[in-house]
Amino acid sequence: MSVSEDLKILLLKEKMTITELAALAAEKSGKPYTVFGISQKLARSSMKYDELKFLAQILGYRINFEKIEE
Repeated sequence: MSVSEDLKILLLKEKMTITELAALAAEKSGKPYTVFGISQKLARSSMKYDELKFLAQILGYRINFEKIEE
């Protein structure tokens, strides 16, 4: 699954739009977040890890890496 799909699933689970996410991100960070900016980064797969981690945190989630057992 891609980062874009993962973030969209989290948005659906939290019943939140990208517009609402952008507004909360701008409010919490003091930096300008726009729907267009978030959408473009997701479409291009150019979102940085720290930014994804921050957006996930706003949605009430954390990124977790698990070791694959072979």
